[in-house]
Amino acid sequence: MGKFTITKRTNGEYQFSLKAGNGQIILSSEGYNNKAGCENGIESVKKNAPDDNRYERKTASNGKFHFNLKAGNGQIIGSSQMYESEASRDNGIESVKNNAPDATIEDEA
Repeated sequence: MGKFTITKRTNGEYQFSLKAGNGQIILSSEGYNNKAGCENGIESVKKNAPDDNRYERKTASNGKFHFNLKAGNGQIIGSSQMYESEASRDNGIESVKNNAPDATIEDEA
């Protein structure tokens, strides 16, 4: 089962990461000014993760693949790591879909 971890950056901003059951980070957030905003971001990921239309599949200039998860308003709520292949990226999307809705939250901030 997946879990969200909330951490605090050196600049004081909060961010979250979604980790798969194996501990690998499959989605990371932007920085938030406060913990409440970060927690709202997690809830948005949980709500939007199952909807395939919320994923923006991208190819970087270096030829690697990645994706963004967007909220209903089009705002990016999470971004993936870089993947070597489209298939790996698509597996990452499936992992977010499967892990995010029921993931626990661990506050490390």
